[in-house]
Amino acid sequence: MCLGIPGQIVKITDETRLMALANVSGVRREVSVACVATPDLSDLVGEWVLIHVGFAMSVIDEDEAAKTLEALRGLGEAQETLEAMADGAAALEGSQ
Repeated sequence: MCLGIPGQIVKITDETRLMALANVSGVRREVSVACVATPDLSDLVGEWVLIHVGFAMSVIDEDEAAKTLEALRGLGEAQETLEAMADGAAALEGSQ
């Protein structure tokens, strides 16, 4: 099953590589914004996107993001994915 999780773009980290930092339920991770890039990437800061395997696949509104996160939590799938992301983030921090 493919799972896309809403996240909010908080910072553009590398304009050349089209990378940004996204906040996904309190977990920050770098994602590619190549699929949703605008001429001025800073326009994406604050936007909600649907993230799948490290790629922001589409821009969504805040209401849709909240409803999707709630539905995923209800299914229990988001929790497992968020835990895996947190483990990955912790591993990256430990290697720095």
